[in-house]
Amino acid sequence: MSARSVQGANGKKPASPAINLIAGGGAGMMEALACHPLDTIKVRMQLSRRARLPGAKPRGFRTTGMEIVRRETALGLYKGLGAVLGGIVPKMAIRFTSYEYYKQLLADQETREISRKGIFVAGLAAGVTEAVAVVNPMEVVKIRLQAQHHSLADPLDAPKYRSAPHALFTVIREEGIGALYRGVSLTALRQGTNQAANFTAYTELKAFLQTSQPEYMGKELPSYQTTVIGLISGAMGPFSNAPIDTIKTRLQRTPAEPGQSALSRILAIARDMFKQEGARAFYKGITPRVMRVAPGQAVTFTVYEFLKEKLEKPSWVYVGPGGKYQE
Repeated sequence: MSARSVQGANGKKPASPAINLIAGGGAGMMEALACHPLDTIKVRMQLSRRARLPGAKPRGFRTTGMEIVRRETALGLYKGLGAVLGGIVPKMAIRFTSYEYYKQLLADQETREISRKGIFVAGLAAGVTEAVAVVNPMEVVKIRLQAQHHSLADPLDAPKYRSAPHALFTVIREEGIGALYRGVSLTALRQGTNQAANFTAYTELKAFLQTSQPEYMGKELPSYQTTVIGLISGAMGPFSNAPIDTIKTRLQRTPAEPGQSALSRILAIARDMFKQEGARAFYKGITPRVMRVAPGQAVTFTVYEFLKEKLEKPSWVYVGPGGKYQE
């Protein structure tokens, strides 16, 4: 099929903003709790500056994870989780609501159908919207917390940033509110390409499964099928924009130098990475990132579709003048 109805394969109207808020927020919280340790490992790998030495092997995600647990306890894998949870509800609400809004704008006004190109652009725009509104400030705080090499089991090992709110206020006080938007162009590019690939693949795979299984036409797919197509669609973004994500992580970790523009910092970071660590440095953390993002999208879509269906179809209905309700 070259076009999709903006009402979806089951003919339903787009979910309301309230449903997107609840379903998207719930899905995002489940994703964060399940996948955050892999994100912490990814960030540590991206911040590693091990030079190319004869015989030196790059530190893998398993070794990095074990080192974090050994030095900082298992709780070290959850550094920055507060920042993620604080932003995940508005992030997911904005993602799904803006995606539906852009689909409506891009759909044919007569047939109400949208092309694959329209779905791609709607996903791209939704990713950019969430990046500017929520993701970039959240990630600046998260990365500052994840970059700290202190043990959460040692009360005397006091870090600079004690919590997500403390990190937020410290960054604003010391560097200004503009620091929360450091690397926003790279974040917008990463989120945009992620969601463009994600929504396009998910929509096409979902439509294919519903078409090839007549018993699910007009109905939601089983949860295991939603999980599988969410896993596949979620893996596409990280492979396409890994260098962007690695440069963004390093850019957001440290304060800006006086008189240095964002573009000059990006170019300087990229040039230094290539010179000191080689081209492979741009793909540091790709394994834990794919391991986090792909299952994360599987969790997100599965929980989102489940909650949305429950919210759109109440379990209790009114039957008769006696005021009796039954399931």
